[in-house]
Amino acid sequence: MKRILTYVALFLLPIAITAQKVVSITIDATINPATAEFIHRALGKAQKEKAECLLIHLNTPGGLLKSTRSIVGDIMESSVPVIVYIYPAGADAGSAGVFVTLSANIAAMAPGTNIGAAHPVTGQGAETDSIMSGKITNDAAAFIRTIAHKRNRNVQWAENAVRRSYSYSETEALEDTVIDLIAKNDAELLQMVDGKKAEVSSGIATLHTKSATIETYEMGFIEKLLNIISDPNIAYILLMLGFYGLMFELYNPGSTLPGIVGVICLILAFYSLHTLPINYAGLALILFGLLLFILEVKIASHGVLAIGGIISLLLGSMMLIRTGSGEIGRISWTVIISSTVVTALFFFFVIGMGLRAQRLKPTTGMTALVGEQGRANELLNPFGMVLVHGELWQAESTSGDISKGEKIRVKDMQGFKLFVEKVQEVSKV
Repeated sequence: MKRILTYVALFLLPIAITAQKVVSITIDATINPATAEFIHRALGKAQKEKAECLLIHLNTPGGLLKSTRSIVGDIMESSVPVIVYIYPAGADAGSAGVFVTLSANIAAMAPGTNIGAAHPVTGQGAETDSIMSGKITNDAAAFIRTIAHKRNRNVQWAENAVRRSYSYSETEALEDTVIDLIAKNDAELLQMVDGKKAEVSSGIATLHTKSATIETYEMGFIEKLLNIISDPNIAYILLMLGFYGLMFELYNPGSTLPGIVGVICLILAFYSLHTLPINYAGLALILFGLLLFILEVKIASHGVLAIGGIISLLLGSMMLIRTGSGEIGRISWTVIISSTVVTALFFFFVIGMGLRAQRLKPTTGMTALVGEQGRANELLNPFGMVLVHGELWQAESTSGDISKGEKIRVKDMQGFKLFVEKVQEVSKV
């Protein structure tokens, strides 16, 4: 029996070794709610499949502090070790990426990468903004000190990264105990961390990654979509497209397609705006500006309402995203100016077309007959029938008797009766 068990053990040992797994994900985007949810699910997958660790390839310019806190909390409470690997060459863990990297059990960087500049970006100039900026900076500094202390990393550098925007290359970060190691690729990284111990929520875990297989885990379609629309610029563009679509539908009832596209864009925009720190005063100004544009089309204000709409739209766009979210939490000036100019040009074009249409002579309906010429179909004395545009009309002459066949001009119209006058035909020699 012992011999059989020995054979079974020898047979199963290679299988057990090769069964070691590392779950690998890539974050090559801003830190936003979609990113936080993806990392949360990846940790759940790694825990469920009893993986040796979760390997996060990180390349991010930063992100929202709320989403960053969610990610850091998940990593700190994970029962599976987490390795954050700033990769590939040229990658950057900036702003929120610093917090995520420092929170990992093992922090690694590839050659040619950098980490740092985690200072929160806020509005400048006003006293209120300065006070709020100080509060946000102090809060972020306390947060990153806690993370660095928990993972036995350089606390002073971490605080300087927030307060003074310090940034390090991979060699500087390794020398100053900001990270744990430098690796050229995944294979070298897993060789280097093999046998290392990591403190997880359930105790101390030893990594066995030397022969582990890497299972790549990717975002689903919905997560990719939400990741894209979580960009403030995309959210702003979707918001404007949604309003345009609804306005087209209001101007041309029954066209259907603009209304459908507009509603879809608005739903996506509101989802995205819900995940961002929105200033509702800015949103109200945008809505008010679009209302003024609509009223300009309906009311002849000679451009006053349109100018007010442009100013309201521009101010609302500037205020839409609250300060303190960093550069990735801001709408690009290029997008704001472009959208405002396009909106203004469009409405001025619509207004101009409307005014020109009002000055044009009617070409349809009964009023279109006034000023038109025709011929008497019989003697008008003063009543009779005339032929105008190939149609017979009851008519009354206002210039005396008109013989049959003589040319007439319509002067007025009441009901279905025309008032006509004789047209003197110039005789030709």
